[in-house]
Amino acid sequence: MNSKLQAIVLQILRPLARLLVRRGMAFGEFSQLARQAYVDAAAETLQNQGEKATHSRIAIATGLTRKEVSQLRQSDDSAIKPLQQRYNRGVRVISGWLNDPEFYTASPPELSLAQFEQLVARYSGDMPYRAMLKELIHSGVVAMTTNDSVVLLTDAYVPQTNIAEKLAILGQDVSLLIKTIEYNLQDTPDLEPRFQRKVSYDNLPLEAVHVFRQLASQDSMALLVQLNAWLAQHDRDSNPEAQGTGRFKAGVGIYYFEEAMPPTPLPATTPQDDVS
Repeated sequence: MNSKLQAIVLQILRPLARLLVRRGMAFGEFSQLARQAYVDAAAETLQNQGEKATHSRIAIATGLTRKEVSQLRQSDDSAIKPLQQRYNRGVRVISGWLNDPEFYTASPPELSLAQFEQLVARYSGDMPYRAMLKELIHSGVVAMTTNDSVVLLTDAYVPQTNIAEKLAILGQDVSLLIKTIEYNLQDTPDLEPRFQRKVSYDNLPLEAVHVFRQLASQDSMALLVQLNAWLAQHDRDSNPEAQGTGRFKAGVGIYYFEEAMPPTPLPATTPQDDVS
């Protein structure tokens, strides 16, 4: 099992390592972050098992020294939280625009600056509406018209001007995917598995890939818009009248992948005897 798990971990780490090398992160820095993740995971596991997450217990579980554990437990990941919050706020603003009857208008959706300010105040918390407007314009999501109104160009928000925010989305999305896989790997028969599916073929011509890329984008976006509308009706931030107990985070993520495959070798031919 260890050799198989090591091979799987290496498969996960290779694309991550490529990204980190391109972004200039040295191995020493990554190693320190890996230690931090191990300490956090060990502490969480012990707490979930009803045990005390002492430095000694965490050191035993991770193979680190008590001194290392003590130092790492004083660190946090607070630097990433504002970036994720900005992205989430942008998503909530667009969702509110599309699903709140007070703001949604005929196609294309258009709001006056005063209406847009009210929209941002309702769905983005304390973020100034001009900062949100600037980010959405740079992202190609909205545009200003000649009469100083804001028109919605697309229902998908992805930050374009801030690479740090893009990386924050990477951390959030990959983390959620791995959490789903971890949940599905639990050997608990009474747990209903979470949806985790993909479809792919590995011998497609380039022309078919071009068509499929557009088809996947259009159909996936249509599904996400449909699911977004349903979630907005049941989310207390988007709909204060939503009823129910507890507080949960739920959603669906869709990603497209594409890579060139090595050419298929031609089948070997058998020499034919000459016939005279």
